[in-house]
Amino acid sequence: MTKTFGKRAALADAQVVAPRVAEKPRPVEEPRTRQPDPSRRVARAEDQPPSPQRSTGRVASPESAAEYIDLKKEIFGALIESINITELGRLDLAAARREVGGVVSEILAAKRAVLSTGEQAQLTEEICNDVLGYGPLEPLLARDDISDIMVNGTSLIYIEVNGRVEQTNIRFRDNEQLLNICQRIVSQVGRRLDESSPICDARLPDGSRVNVIAPPLAIDGPSLTIRRFKKDKLTLDQLVDFGSITPEGAEILKIIGRVRCNVLISGGTGSGKTTLLNCLTKYVGAEERIVTCEDSAELQLQQPHVVRLETRPPNVEGTGEITMRDLVKNCLRMRPERIIVGEVRGPEAFDLLQAMNTGHDGSMGTLHANTPREALSRLGAMITMGGYDLPSQTIQEMAVSSIDVIVQAVRLRDGSRRITHITEVLGMEGDVPILQDIFVYKMLGEDENGRIIGQHQSTGIGRPAFWDRARYFGEEDRLSRALEAATVSNKA
Repeated sequence: MTKTFGKRAALADAQVVAPRVAEKPRPVEEPRTRQPDPSRRVARAEDQPPSPQRSTGRVASPESAAEYIDLKKEIFGALIESINITELGRLDLAAARREVGGVVSEILAAKRAVLSTGEQAQLTEEICNDVLGYGPLEPLLARDDISDIMVNGTSLIYIEVNGRVEQTNIRFRDNEQLLNICQRIVSQVGRRLDESSPICDARLPDGSRVNVIAPPLAIDGPSLTIRRFKKDKLTLDQLVDFGSITPEGAEILKIIGRVRCNVLISGGTGSGKTTLLNCLTKYVGAEERIVTCEDSAELQLQQPHVVRLETRPPNVEGTGEITMRDLVKNCLRMRPERIIVGEVRGPEAFDLLQAMNTGHDGSMGTLHANTPREALSRLGAMITMGGYDLPSQTIQEMAVSSIDVIVQAVRLRDGSRRITHITEVLGMEGDVPILQDIFVYKMLGEDENGRIIGQHQSTGIGRPAFWDRARYFGEEDRLSRALEAATVSNKA
């Protein structure tokens, strides 16, 4: 072992209470009381019972489970006294886990705790997760099939798998352990979580979106929600394989992304808006300069010329906040060719529409709405929320003149996700926006397993309004073939 973990000589004499020992420990001198070190408390995570899925058979009853927790707590305490947290933080994750695992093995050997090889490996893994990772959540974060993790207090943890929400058997020992994990997550992106700031948006290193709300706002303990994204970036071709869109519809979306249409992606919570936005950005030219604005950086653009911006919450004094509107306004001074807003939530909608209408063709954004027409109405409401004293018709005209295409994403009741509308915005008739559907999804029923049966259909539009734009970029033949193939598919 390295000198990083120096206090090994006292391990054999440290008083660790194990539920089973080979012989009665010798009387030892009581260790000195140490003052708590604030730098260590961040790394201290409390303990949880072993998951039944990983149980080795030793913890089969409440009594033995309590013994396991007591042993783990004592081992954890001795570990913290034996290592230098500051030096540990300078190691990469693999090396840090090896060091922690070595110390835990030494402590167990010194105390002659009776544990099988499997139990010792499980105990070491859980302690490593508590010290270096996200505690009981580590097994869930290692699974790629989970799209959402929802922690409702210490004992109710739900996950979403293949569109279905199910409860897990994972538990936190108490609110302190859960709060420590939450604070570790938000501190990685320079944010804080405490009584004065009990709501926080953050992200994991892999880009997963995190929201935490802590007491006193969360009555039953801290609530943690993690929206995960697949490690492998999805493409429109993969969405075709999943049944979210037809090949002809995907081809039209590729052309829309290529010819610099201003696109608004609309949908409800969990409908796949961000995933779809990522898919569309793949068809942006590599030579274009893109600036992204997000509350927490989630987009995974593959182009080389990308500037990523992220909002900032206020500091302890309540100052220093940088809002989404501040970022969008600043984008206009950064010579962007496209501006991409992760989610339009408020008055930044006005600045995004201004950018779309003043030479930043191909800009994109998402917002929450259930239909394309409702998306336009919500844009108007957001602009009004910003304090702009403009007539409703003026706001609608500005939205209609700025947005070319609205793509509607929906999460159906069986958990599947579908692109239900590809809709053009044509203009105004009086004070009513004129919309034209190119593709729609029609639900036909459901099968015996409760899965929705539906079909994507072309509306028969042979020459959409962005035809001239497609011709400008040399894509009119490709667009014509896609529309013809969609018409043939309808007849079949």
